[in-house]
Amino acid sequence: MKLIRIACVLGLTLCLATSVYAGTQSVKISGDVTVRAILRSDYDLDEDNEEPATVDTTGIGTGTSDWQEYFMSTAEVQVDANLTDNVSAVIRLFNQRDWGDDNATTDEFDVGMDLMYVELKEFLYSPLTLKIGRQDIWIGKGFIVGANISDYNSNINANEYSCATSFDAIRATLDYDPWTIDGIAAKLAEGHISSSDDNSLFGVNVGYIFDFYNGEAEAYWFYKNDANTTEATEVETHNTVHTIGLRGSADPVESWTAAAEGAVQFGDYVGFTGQLEDRDRLAWALDVSAECRYFTNMFVWKPVIGAEYVFYSGDGESDPDTSTSDDYNGWDVMSRGKFDSKIRDFYGLYYNSAMCADETINPESALTNQHSICLYGSIEPLDGLTVDAKCFAYWQPESRTVNDAGLDIDQDRDEYLGTELDLELTWDYTEDVSFSVLTAWFFPGDFYASGYDDTCSDLVGSMKLSF
Repeated sequence: MKLIRIACVLGLTLCLATSVYAGTQSVKISGDVTVRAILRSDYDLDEDNEEPATVDTTGIGTGTSDWQEYFMSTAEVQVDANLTDNVSAVIRLFNQRDWGDDNATTDEFDVGMDLMYVELKEFLYSPLTLKIGRQDIWIGKGFIVGANISDYNSNINANEYSCATSFDAIRATLDYDPWTIDGIAAKLAEGHISSSDDNSLFGVNVGYIFDFYNGEAEAYWFYKNDANTTEATEVETHNTVHTIGLRGSADPVESWTAAAEGAVQFGDYVGFTGQLEDRDRLAWALDVSAECRYFTNMFVWKPVIGAEYVFYSGDGESDPDTSTSDDYNGWDVMSRGKFDSKIRDFYGLYYNSAMCADETINPESALTNQHSICLYGSIEPLDGLTVDAKCFAYWQPESRTVNDAGLDIDQDRDEYLGTELDLELTWDYTEDVSFSVLTAWFFPGDFYASGYDDTCSDLVGSMKLSF
C-alpha cells in the first residue's frame, strides 16, 4: 500500500508537469537515487558498551551501539518549470529511509517536500531576482549558512547523509555584475503559531568577482533570533546571534588557490534553564586553506594536495550551574553547511561519546571550542577512478570539565581531542552512475578518559544514479 501511495504521488507530479507543458516554455524532470551500505562501530568510543549512548540535549538520538550494519537509501525527483515573463517554479520530492526499519519515528515510506519555490527574475527592476518558498541556500563555502541542520529527519540514523537541508525562506538577489547582493529571511523553526517562540534567520551577503587572479570576496551579516529556546528562570532575554564576516579566495600563482574566512559573533546567550544571569555573546571563527594543483598536468595520476586550518572559539566556563555574567565565548554553529570530516565534525550535533552523553553542555562538541588542521590529497590512478585522502588533528583552545560522577570523571580534560583519517574511492561507472567506498577512523586523544577512548570506525559503500 505504501509503494502504491508513492507511485500515485510521482504519477500525479508527472501528470501535472505534462498538463502544464503547453503553458510553459519548458519543463525539466531530474532526480537521483542513492543506496548506501553502512558498517560502523564504537561511535560512543566505548567498545564495552553495547547500548546506544544517551540522547543529547538537542533531542537528537545518537544511535551509537557497538556495531551497526544496515542499508539506507535516498531518492529525489525534481520538476523545474520555466514559465513566461521570467517566472519559474521548482518542486523536489524526496524519500529517505533505513531499509526495513519498523522502529522509525515516522513512516519510512513518507514522501517529503525538500524544494518548493517560485523564482521571479527581473522582478520590478531588471537586476532583481526573487525566490519565495522552500529552497537551498549556500553562502560562500557554507561556513556560516549552507544547510538547515535544525530541520533533520529522524527517519534515518545517519542524519549526516540526509538530503533534506533546505530552508523556508525569501531571498532577494541584486546582480550588478561583478557585484552581487543577497538579502535572506528564513524560518528555521516555527514553534507555536500563536506565540513568539520562533527560530528565525536574517542576513545580507555582498559579493564581488575580480577580473584577475580568479579572485572573489564576500562580506556578510547574519542574525539568528532563537526564541524557540527554553527560557531560563532568571533570564529575560533569549538566544540572539549576530554574525559578521569576510571571505575571500584567489589564485595568486597559477594552479594554486588560497582562501580565508573570518567571522565574529555577538548578541545574547541563553544556554540552559538553570542559567541565573544575563550573558553577552562574543565569539569568533577562522577558516584558512591552500590548495596546490601544480602537479595535476605533470603526472598521469593528476595529484592534488592541500591544507586547511579551522578555528572556533570556546567558552572557558563549562559548568552550567555556575552563576556568571561574563561574556559567552562559545561559537554558535548558525546554519553551517560545510562539514569536512566524516566522523568528528558531527559530534555534538548527531553523536555523543559515552563519556559525554549526559552532559548538559557538551564538552566534546565539534561545533565550538576547537582547532582543527586538515591535510588532504587526491589522485586519479585510472580514468574515472578517484582516490581522496584526508587526515585531521583536533584540539581545544579551552580545557573542559566532564561532570559525570558515574564515570568517576570530574576534572579538566586534556585539550587534545584526537585524529581522524578518511579514505574514499569513487568510480564513475557511467556519466549517470557512480560507486564509492568510504573508510574513516577517529582515534580519540587524551581528552577522553581510559575506557572511553576506543577507536571509532565507519565503512560506507554507495551507489548513486542521477537522471
